[in-house]
Amino acid sequence: EVHLMESGGDSVQAGGSLRLSCAISGYGGGKYAMGWFRQAAGKEREWVSTLFSDGNRNYADSVKGRFTISRDYAKNTLFLQMNNLKPEDTAMYSCAARCLKAYRTGPTMECRDFAYWGQGTQVTVSS
Repeated sequence: EVHLMESGGDSVQAGGSLRLSCAISGYGGGKYAMGWFRQAAGKEREWVSTLFSDGNRNYADSVKGRFTISRDYAKNTLFLQMNNLKPEDTAMYSCAARCLKAYRTGPTMECRDFAYWGQGTQVTVSS
């Protein structure tokens, strides 16, 4: 079974940057889509970004141009580089692995449904 462990969450001021990591273990091999989600207090979980094994990636409009998803296959780690952070980015951020249902929206492949989830790491952005 796949195990995911996030790290890198912190408290920062608006305009700052953070890099979240998601360590992947228990996986036998191969490649699969992974994603980042976030959940603010009192709100529903929100999709942030997905990275497919072919390198395609997409982002929620709210983070596009500020966040970058990437993966180091040699180190079995997924990253989320977050720049120009805003108070509305405050949330618990979780990574997810193995897309259960990919779908196409126009020319873009998307996935919001994953089999494995981490526990999350807290990001707090103050104004």
